[in-house]
Amino acid sequence: MTKEIERAPEKDPLAIPEMRAIIDRVIEESEHLPGALMVVLNQLQSRVGYVSFPMQDYVAQRLRVPLSQVYGVVSFYSFFTTEPRGKHAVKLCLGTACYVGGASKLIEVAKDVLGIQVGETTADWQVSLECCRCVGACSQAPTVMIDDEVYGRVTIEQLPEIISEYQ
Repeated sequence: MTKEIERAPEKDPLAIPEMRAIIDRVIEESEHLPGALMVVLNQLQSRVGYVSFPMQDYVAQRLRVPLSQVYGVVSFYSFFTTEPRGKHAVKLCLGTACYVGGASKLIEVAKDVLGIQVGETTADWQVSLECCRCVGACSQAPTVMIDDEVYGRVTIEQLPEIISEYQ
């Protein structure tokens, strides 16, 4: 057993044999590809749901790249997360058009409806609340993205009903 696995908290995917098998399979399938680090991290995010710090250390060792490079990729791209997320991700756009269109009010409503702060997940692991820079639907501002669904011209009156569909 490697030191990364030994140091992983018991609930970390790296410490759970079934999850570690997935992690190992992802690495083995992609380690020979150009840009393997990005491929591996994308697959881990998709299959495991997040890339914990022990997982980052393990990937660095297995791919023989500096841990700083792995951490740099994970921390740079907003797609990656180091903590488990809820089943559904509610993302409020903070791009210029959305911000001017009232995104800050939508954030307050979402926090009240879900009972959590931005960056947190509900106790039942159903919904995570996040902010993002732009969803590319500026003409529909303000926008809210839940999973892969984009909702445009969202009002503070509509948001609670939209969120309730995912709780």
